[in-house]
Amino acid sequence: MLFQVRMDVNIPKDMPFEQANEIKAVEKAYSQDLQRQGKWRHIWRITGQYSNISIFEVESNEELHNLLQGLPLYPYMNIEVIALNRHPSSIRDDDK
Repeated sequence: MLFQVRMDVNIPKDMPFEQANEIKAVEKAYSQDLQRQGKWRHIWRITGQYSNISIFEVESNEELHNLLQGLPLYPYMNIEVIALNRHPSSIRDDDK
């Protein structure tokens, strides 16, 4: 199953700099591991915002939910998920 996920990050302004940097480092390692596994297929930064648009390929809604909840920055995110389906007018044989 493919999903488009928009993540808007809102780290509290009063969070100590060192704590924020540590969370970001753990987040980066977690996200890169999911990318290597093929579950987090694409990630794009949204220009001018602390946000991204990502494409996930997972087995179920529950798997995606669990992966997103595992993000160290999850408590500081607003997340929007859109399920994707192949379009019948696509000229591609696959979506890779």
